[in-house]
Amino acid sequence: MEFILLATEFSNSATADTTPPTTAMFTTGEILQQTNAFLTEALSQPDLRRRIYSTLRNKLSPSVQLNIKHLNLAAETLENAITTTNSSVKSSSLRLSEKVLLSYSENPFSSFLLSLIYTLCQCPIDASLSLLDCFRTDPSTARSEVAPQVFEEMFLINFLPVLEWYNEQRSRILSSLSSSSAYDSDDNSIVTDSVVSCTTLLSKMNGNQASELKELERDYEQVLDENCRVFAGYFEKILGNRDGNRVIDPPLVVLEAVHMGDTYEHNQNEKSISTEFGSKNGRYNPIWTEGEQSIEIQINKAKTLSKFPSFLPERVSPRVLTNQRSSSRTSKPSPYKDSGSEPESVHDDDSCSTSSSDSDAEVKEKKTEMALVDSKNNQSQKQKQPILIESSCWGLHRNNLSTFEVEVSSLDPLMEDYDNQMNEGRHTPPKDFVCPITTHIFNDPVTLETGQTYERKAIQQWLERGNATCPITRQKLHSTQLPKTNYVLKRLIASWKELSPRNSGLSPEISYLENEHVYIPQLTSPNSVISQATIDGTVNELRLTITSLCTSEVLKEAETAVLRIERFWQETSMEVEIQTMLSQPPVINGFVEILFSSIDTRVLIATVFLLSELGSRDSSVISTLTRVDSDVECVVALFKKGLFEAVVLIYLLRPSIASLLQMDMADSLLSVINKREDEFFKMCIKPKAASVLLLGQIVASGDDDAIFEVIRRVISGKVIECIINSLESEWTEERITAICILLRCMQEDGKCRNIVADKAELAPVLESFVGSNDKDRFEIVQFLSELVKLNRRTFNNQILHIIKDEGSFSTMHTLLIYLQTAAADQLPVVAGLLLQLDLLAEPRKMSIYREEAIDTLISCLKNSDSPSAQIAAAETILSLQGRFSSSGKPLVQAYLLKHAGLDKTYRSTMRREQLSAISGEVQETMEEEKAAEEWERKMAFVLVSHEFGLIFEALSEGLKSRYAEIYSACFVSATWLVHMLRILPDMGIQGAARICLLNRFVSIFKSAKDTEDKALSMLALSSFIHDPVITSNLCWISDGLRDITTHMKEILKGLREFKKLSNVAFEMLKVFSEGSESSADLWNHKELTQQDCSMNGEVLSIVCYKDKVFSGHSDGTIKVWTSRASVLYLIQEIREHSKAVTSLTVLQSGDTLYSGSHDKTVRAWSIKETLQCEQVYDVKDHVNNLLVANSISCFIPQGAGIKIHSWSGTSKLLNPSKYVKCLALVQGRLYSGCQDNSIQEIDLATGTLISIQNGSRKLLAKANPVHALKVHDGLIYSVGSSLEGTALKIWNASNYTLNQSVSLGSEVRTMVISSDMIYMGCKGGVVEVWCRKKLTRKETLQTGTNCKVVCMALDSKEDVLVIGTSDGRVQAWGVS
Repeated sequence: MEFILLATEFSNSATADTTPPTTAMFTTGEILQQTNAFLTEALSQPDLRRRIYSTLRNKLSPSVQLNIKHLNLAAETLENAITTTNSSVKSSSLRLSEKVLLSYSENPFSSFLLSLIYTLCQCPIDASLSLLDCFRTDPSTARSEVAPQVFEEMFLINFLPVLEWYNEQRSRILSSLSSSSAYDSDDNSIVTDSVVSCTTLLSKMNGNQASELKELERDYEQVLDENCRVFAGYFEKILGNRDGNRVIDPPLVVLEAVHMGDTYEHNQNEKSISTEFGSKNGRYNPIWTEGEQSIEIQINKAKTLSKFPSFLPERVSPRVLTNQRSSSRTSKPSPYKDSGSEPESVHDDDSCSTSSSDSDAEVKEKKTEMALVDSKNNQSQKQKQPILIESSCWGLHRNNLSTFEVEVSSLDPLMEDYDNQMNEGRHTPPKDFVCPITTHIFNDPVTLETGQTYERKAIQQWLERGNATCPITRQKLHSTQLPKTNYVLKRLIASWKELSPRNSGLSPEISYLENEHVYIPQLTSPNSVISQATIDGTVNELRLTITSLCTSEVLKEAETAVLRIERFWQETSMEVEIQTMLSQPPVINGFVEILFSSIDTRVLIATVFLLSELGSRDSSVISTLTRVDSDVECVVALFKKGLFEAVVLIYLLRPSIASLLQMDMADSLLSVINKREDEFFKMCIKPKAASVLLLGQIVASGDDDAIFEVIRRVISGKVIECIINSLESEWTEERITAICILLRCMQEDGKCRNIVADKAELAPVLESFVGSNDKDRFEIVQFLSELVKLNRRTFNNQILHIIKDEGSFSTMHTLLIYLQTAAADQLPVVAGLLLQLDLLAEPRKMSIYREEAIDTLISCLKNSDSPSAQIAAAETILSLQGRFSSSGKPLVQAYLLKHAGLDKTYRSTMRREQLSAISGEVQETMEEEKAAEEWERKMAFVLVSHEFGLIFEALSEGLKSRYAEIYSACFVSATWLVHMLRILPDMGIQGAARICLLNRFVSIFKSAKDTEDKALSMLALSSFIHDPVITSNLCWISDGLRDITTHMKEILKGLREFKKLSNVAFEMLKVFSEGSESSADLWNHKELTQQDCSMNGEVLSIVCYKDKVFSGHSDGTIKVWTSRASVLYLIQEIREHSKAVTSLTVLQSGDTLYSGSHDKTVRAWSIKETLQCEQVYDVKDHVNNLLVANSISCFIPQGAGIKIHSWSGTSKLLNPSKYVKCLALVQGRLYSGCQDNSIQEIDLATGTLISIQNGSRKLLAKANPVHALKVHDGLIYSVGSSLEGTALKIWNASNYTLNQSVSLGSEVRTMVISSDMIYMGCKGGVVEVWCRKKLTRKETLQTGTNCKVVCMALDSKEDVLVIGTSDGRVQAWGVS
């Protein structure tokens, strides 16, 4: 593209009406002032910086995108420098950022970052140069999205010739359009023409005129960009002239774009939606396409420059063009100093400011136009009002065409009457609806502590300027943090707007532009001259257009008809007449044909818009559309291809749930919800709202995998945040639907509860409760109940306070009223929420809310006729404990198991829920635990104290239920409340709890197969036995213990199972033994059975596994026994060893039995079903005391030492100097007791030998061997002979020190150790039973013969002791 430059130099002899130069002179100080102000603002506003960062990242070219990581690193380092308070860190961060940015090619992102860096480094000139580089490298982005205020203050003042050039070209196009129409005027310029029918005029625009106007727009943008580059270079030269010794003249203004061959070509290939809609941002922006166009004329009361298009985004006011920088440099003469008119019209006074290519006729014509305008001005004396010319078909949301602003000096008499009506206040809103600062209707009202209400943005700007008082009352504000939106006032305004259209003419005669906050009367209002004069013609023209739509066989003609009908609908006020004509079935079918046939996005959107408008007003239209399934399928197909506005029509069609699921629209619905409102065409229902409503129907339709997948996708993306925003919608139905969706999300994946709790505004939710039906009310209560199941108690309390205090009505009173009418299965949830709100304060002696809530829970729990109500009540009581996982599940059972001693179960639960404290959060976790404990005490107190423990009776009824859910929830709740009786002060209700629940807990403890159930019932029983009551002899005795004593024999066995795991079981055993310090005092031994195996010789070895007992005999036989009804039954006998079986051992895995024999073999046996030999190992030596670990076996050979044999066949001898009598193997360490009374420890991995007890020399050839050796709980137990007699010694396995030594009266040959006792088999057929902790003998068991006890074994539960004797007997004792 070649640019023509317009010289702005004028001679000193110019005449008075010569147009002065419009290029302003700048100094270095002025440039630095403007750029520094913007950069300082950017440094002080993190949100502004992040927005600019994001914009510039998206604008980077593909080649620069390769270095995006380095640019991001520089940006992060810069942010660190901005936020840090450490000067050295700040300096180093800035240096690093600068070094990274300078090492890569220049781009707008790096230039902006450098400008911030240099500002922080106090280098203003370098900062300004870097910022100007942004305007030079990417002027479009810099002036519109990065620094529009800099563009406004420095560049815009120089571009008036560009605006004049542009306006002249536009006027030429529109003037030719006006001259070709049937509505000729005295003025040829459309900008000064009297009011005409814009619909009739612009409907005559042909394709070439539209294309020419579109091409002008593109050229205009190119001219602006080129001028930005030119003036950025000019400002850089000024900054480079630091000495000020050079005069730098302003540059020439680039005025017009000239097409040179193929240098610059417009893309004539418009987008279509043949397969998929969309271009930029996934949507097509059809502002100008081939064919007919329409232009809408609106009156805007904002003061703007006549006939100049806006080239600023909406946030930059065009007032700068009017003010002409009147407050700027005094050295610059104003070109309008002596003008008596507004500056906006100066450029029309003479043709000197126009292009040199203008003909004399054109100049004369322009002067004639201005004469007419001046004449009208002198006659009218009215204030001018600008007219905005925009695309009406596609509205403000899709407008790529710059806004044209022209002035009308006078209007028709009826327009004057209309203005008078407005001035008289007939249609003005109530003063309470208007912000005193902006004088516009409230959009986001906030009420300060002084009682005054302001627009949020306006009062925020007031406070940001350093003010700390109320603008009206001047009272000092205690806090500058703005309160939440005044939803009551906002809803009143919305209601007023809905009632206004027919009473005050606000819609459709008057449009409300939210960006300008002014009312804009349309020229087609019945009050205007044009609509009064042409109303009949408009209806006739509409009829012709409808006929064309229904009868034309040319698609282009039908599409044009749709666009004209849409324009009629938008611009006219005859809604009833138009609706009647358009609602006829032939017309609806014509619209449907367009949907099937057209590929023009503009036409499709207009069609969907019209069908939606008609369908929302007339149910017969919906009936016509739903009569044929293919019509609905067509609309759905267009929606799924990207015509997102079609979702409104789909919603109005009210498809069934089954149809919605078949349509498979979830992806498209989520896409719409995730977009901004301004990306859509303005419809009767917002597309996002319609999408939320349809998504709510899908989510609530069932529980299959497809629905769960939709919910997971809502949670995983940012869609959930958009749905949270719908909670603040002014449409109650949308709010309720959003509540239902979020409720399902929290129920499906409770972890999203934190996002909802953090971002949701609850005031609109609470206000929705009033006026909703019962179904919606319960959804709201469920939503709020789920919301207070966070895994942090302090957060739950905060949300409860918000629920209690927010809203226009008393939440607690509202819930209390709802409690009287809710369905039976809904009552517990309502009561639970009401009880939690009441408990925010300290429990009082009397509270109607609490009494009603607890009464409701108890009555529902007792209501066996309604299992759903029972389940809801039981689960509600569980949740009242107040501890929850990250997914919102109650943790009461996990905490009770912790108290019961099952710490492993509790820790695994915490790991699973990721609730354990991490480094740096210990203090915070302690505070949370303190808050949770306080809440738990308060809740338990009010529950158990109600009606003297009536809750226990209800829980007892729930424990009788045949439904597992009711039984389980009541069991855990009862355990929790009984456990809390030990913590709460004595209220005299322990007896009521015992009467209702004691027998139940004993029964569960005896019969439960689940370990956790047994532990919970044990915890409850322990609470009962600690209930003290004073007796007549002044001894403190527990009534609970007295009641439990009758069940003692039934529960002792269960307590014994838990004594290894839980201190609670041990404490209970102590209580049952009347204060004994050892639980061994409680156990008795009873002989169960005796089997004579003397025909097989001695019983040399015995081992127990599960319910089986294996015995090895001296004749090589192995016998397998099972215990049933306290009797040993022989189930298998096998003899494969040829000599005595001296040793039996079972691997920990439990699938293999190993036997050692004097036949010099070790055999491996499978014991899964029957005993079968799988492997024979030849060890070439007698085997005694066989031990097996992994792939090796250890045994005592016939001679000295210990033999280690590998299953691969290799072997070695350890401790060869000692004759070993007994062995023990624990965790890779081998312990040996020797003939000389010595004890050694051998590390099998390293071969290291440590002597624990030194041996003694033989005295008179008599040995004193160690007969038995065991290792248990880190202690080494040995029994051996000495000069003083037989002794039991206990050693510490870690430091090998002797802890205790006890003399024994009998000669011990074997030993086994249990948790509480030591069993020692002796000569003379005696088994001595000793207390392991106190080392005192408790009992002596007699075999009945004078034989030796050779071997012994305990079963895994330590319930049965089995011994083998030298006379071939196998005996068993039961431990109870």
